[in-house]
Amino acid sequence: MHKTYVIAVVDDDEAMRTSLSSLLRASGYRVLGYAAPADYLESDGPEQTDCLISDIQMPGMTGLQMHAALQARGWGMPVIFVSAHQSDLLCAKAREANVVVCLRKPFAADELLAWVEVALRKSENT
Repeated sequence: MHKTYVIAVVDDDEAMRTSLSSLLRASGYRVLGYAAPADYLESDGPEQTDCLISDIQMPGMTGLQMHAALQARGWGMPVIFVSAHQSDLLCAKAREANVVVCLRKPFAADELLAWVEVALRKSENT
């Protein structure tokens, strides 16, 4: 029996969160969706998550700040950032933080799914 991977999606844009969740479920993943980083951090989501997909720019706390908080708590799941407001500086900071990839919205579904597979392989090797 194979493991069903859990992908957490954190995005303040409800349409994007719903779309990503539907795509991932259709691809066989279990999905946990959150509208804000604080909601995710305060839940039991981090202990279940095999891969985290998060927007970078969100009100209250950025994706990078959430990632730092997760690392400070000992959670090292692979992270994929997505953003419509992507900058080279943000992506450079994300790479320094050992994020798998920064994808600019809009992106192709196949591209995201390929990066999820990369992230899950990375997770299994750590």
